[in-house]
Amino acid sequence: MASWEYKVAYVDFRGRISSEGSEFIRQPGEHRTSFVRRYLDVLGQEGWETAAVQPLGRFGTSYFVFKRPGKAAKKEG
Repeated sequence: MASWEYKVAYVDFRGRISSEGSEFIRQPGEHRTSFVRRYLDVLGQEGWETAAVQPLGRFGTSYFVFKRPGKAAKKEG
């Protein structure tokens, strides 16, 4: 049976991402999509993949849910 671990991030495309006590801030002049892609690239390098996106209104704020194989699954593979 597959084992997964999850991470949830609050993404405000206007300039802030918050996840598990850490914040990721948009650089001055950085485009909104580049800002989020930069964060997603970091998570991808750590083995996380996007599992779901839950929009929170019309201003581009969302919860992103990520998953990656859990420790038990890594040992089996």
